[in-house]
Amino acid sequence: MEVKSKIFIVIFALLSFYFIGQGVYMHSQVNELERELNSAQDNYFIQSKAVRDSAESGSNLNAYLVQIEQLPSELSKLKLIGLGKMIMGVYVLLFGILIALVMLPERMKDIVKKR
Repeated sequence: MEVKSKIFIVIFALLSFYFIGQGVYMHSQVNELERELNSAQDNYFIQSKAVRDSAESGSNLNAYLVQIEQLPSELSKLKLIGLGKMIMGVYVLLFGILIALVMLPERMKDIVKKR
């Protein structure tokens, strides 16, 4: 019983650190995407309104516009899902601690019986 409970707690701890690591990794990608978005906005809005409106289909200017429209949703996805994964990791760790605390009286009973 003792070895199983230790393995169970270790699995919960590793699982929680896995979720927390995923969340931190997703949040670390946000800065890079924000730089891409700012660069695309700078390259797009530096042109006059007439040049932007007369841009041909498939041109670099339209590619910047597509980036400007798509990156904010990607940024919010990384932020929200990353935060959710970090919260999930903390929840799993707390649940593992709760399980360990619930098992504590049984382990103490076994220790007292051995004496």
